[in-house]
Amino acid sequence: MSRAVISRDRDGAVARPSGRAYYLAAAVRDFDDNEFPLAYLITFRCYGTWLHGDRRGSMDRNHNVYTSPKISKNKSFENSDRQQLKHPRMALDARQREVVEKTVRAVCDYRSYALRALNVRTNHAHSVVTTMCKPEPVLDAFKSYSTRALRRTGLIGANQKPWARHGSTIYLWKERDVAKAIEYVMLSQGDELFSLDDD
Repeated sequence: MSRAVISRDRDGAVARPSGRAYYLAAAVRDFDDNEFPLAYLITFRCYGTWLHGDRRGSMDRNHNVYTSPKISKNKSFENSDRQQLKHPRMALDARQREVVEKTVRAVCDYRSYALRALNVRTNHAHSVVTTMCKPEPVLDAFKSYSTRALRRTGLIGANQKPWARHGSTIYLWKERDVAKAIEYVMLSQGDELFSLDDD
């Protein structure tokens, strides 16, 4: 079984598998014969950092089907969302990012998720995770345990909301999609959103 190379970028993100379920991450499976994908690309954003109407486009319950158009740039919509924020937008400093990274790794270890890649940045966190369950409970666990850890360490206030509602959970059914997602998490952190090949 091949092992991922451990590498650390300048922000301290590490691309290495984690958790007792690593053997799942290395399994090569056929697309049509499995209930669960090889992995998920799970992203959660900091509160107030990507509002509806933003120039990068956004999603809501009416714009969330794969390949469907996003909400396009709309300054009025963005300003309306900004006025509804309950506190200033959240940006993670180095200490906060370290707490979130440690917490995500601890959740993966405890729940036997195979963590393929992780990158916690100032306004969002990306991870590639293999597990035999739906991605929503994984996303919820990452956010809730990270929130508790940030509050417990005094790095955010008791009423401060660190994360935007929900997040992104992309299913990765093919080995090349997993590899592409890992590369995206570790190296491609601009405004371009992750997309899968259509073939």
